[in-house]
Amino acid sequence: MWWQNEARIGQQTELTRRWARIGTRPSAPKDQRRASAWIFGAICPAEGKGAGIVMPRCNSAAMNRHLQEIAVHVAPGAQAVLILDQAGWHHSAELIVPDNITLMPLPPRCPELNPVENLWQFMRDNWLSNRIFQNYDDIVDHCCHAWNKLVEQPYRIMSIGLRQWHMGHSQRSLV
Repeated sequence: MWWQNEARIGQQTELTRRWARIGTRPSAPKDQRRASAWIFGAICPAEGKGAGIVMPRCNSAAMNRHLQEIAVHVAPGAQAVLILDQAGWHHSAELIVPDNITLMPLPPRCPELNPVENLWQFMRDNWLSNRIFQNYDDIVDHCCHAWNKLVEQPYRIMSIGLRQWHMGHSQRSLV
């Protein structure tokens, strides 16, 4: 099973938590420019694998490139089930799905079901926030560096991607 999603990274960054002395307010950079790039990322938490690309926009052409990248990382002879949300470019008639990938959509409006959302938060908190990007190429460089740093740590992909699902109350034995 593979999980897929996209994240926009750009000059209008979000502020994240920072360490500071008690009683002080740390400064954080803020940029009003609008250049951005998109990380298309997919993970296989069971194997600690990741496949990603950085693109200038989200569309069917970018998704096709991402599907090609994922297909390369699927184990030889295996069939990957790629779980993704219902964004328009994920189900476009222009999509060319490789033979070793089967798409499986998540229910609508359920981002909490996709562990890649947690991955984006981790990457922003640790490598992509609280900075000013000089230009588009700088954004792409930081995105590539962050993604490559992540895939060099399969244990991190496993710990973020393999999570306990809590559905309702826990069951306890009465005996």
